[in-house]
Amino acid sequence: MTPVEALERVVHCLDRAHETGFKTKAFVRALEVVRATPPDELVERAAAGTLAKLDGIGDSTARLITEALRGDTSYVEKIEAETAVTLTDAGARYRAALRGDCHLHSLWSDGGATIEAMARTARSLGHEYMVLTDHSPRLTVAHGLSKERLEQQLADVAVLNEKMAPFRILTGIEVDILEDGTLDHDDAVLAELDVVVASVHSKLRMERQPMTERMVRAVASPHVDILGHCTGRMIGKRDPSTFDADYVFAACAQFHTAVEINCRPERLDPPRELLDVAIDFGCYFSIDSDAHATGQLEWQPHGCNRAAERHVPIDRVINTWGADDLLRWVQAA
Repeated sequence: MTPVEALERVVHCLDRAHETGFKTKAFVRALEVVRATPPDELVERAAAGTLAKLDGIGDSTARLITEALRGDTSYVEKIEAETAVTLTDAGARYRAALRGDCHLHSLWSDGGATIEAMARTARSLGHEYMVLTDHSPRLTVAHGLSKERLEQQLADVAVLNEKMAPFRILTGIEVDILEDGTLDHDDAVLAELDVVVASVHSKLRMERQPMTERMVRAVASPHVDILGHCTGRMIGKRDPSTFDADYVFAACAQFHTAVEINCRPERLDPPRELLDVAIDFGCYFSIDSDAHATGQLEWQPHGCNRAAERHVPIDRVINTWGADDLLRWVQAA
């Protein structure tokens, strides 16, 4: 394992553990420095004990680099074990059935990795495909994609698909549901994409009735395939939005819009009681990581555990299907 590989793996594990503080930033910075430093210089500095004199290398990262050069992977193995995501026996059945991930982000919006890095990680996890769903333009804080930037991304994805075949990167977007229920891209743009996730990111404290109407209008769109993190909650930080779950999930069932089981540990959305309602209405589901970094692609077990706990019908989880079956369902909806 080279120093670059060791640092990449540690950053991956810290992302998997949702560690967003100084420690992660230190390892990310060290990775940047190591990538820019000639390998021979790293060897010389490790031997002389001067790695920490490089701007961006601290004692901990210097020690990891030195260990990697010696062939010692004990620290990497330790952090691998400490950050592993728990998967229940019942959840393992769902995880084994998943063939893709329908909601994830890249550096094009607010993600922390390139499209290719996300795709290679998804492939290493056993997926056959992933759906790239960077944000739409209204979410400026997330550097959302305008029509022009989205078209550039589609061109890049086409090149990557040739390079990575048979793994497939399906095109998509996480489009904002605006206050009146319209979408943050017009129909012509959304029609170009393979899969569209629609989510509420603004005015989360709307009154129950207008929020219900807003969400129903969005899921009724022929271009919306998945309703993302339906309550918008952040556990311990932001309460869930209020809406009439019967109306919203009945609309999802009627218009064949899947309800996302969002796997981010701070979301786990929908909450259990709403997931039960969606099951009762016969909705389809998508168990999605909503990953913003490679390590977060390993969060799907959180959703698989929840799906198993609430007895989500596994044959109604759309990303247990192959890409062609998924696309046929999308086109028929």
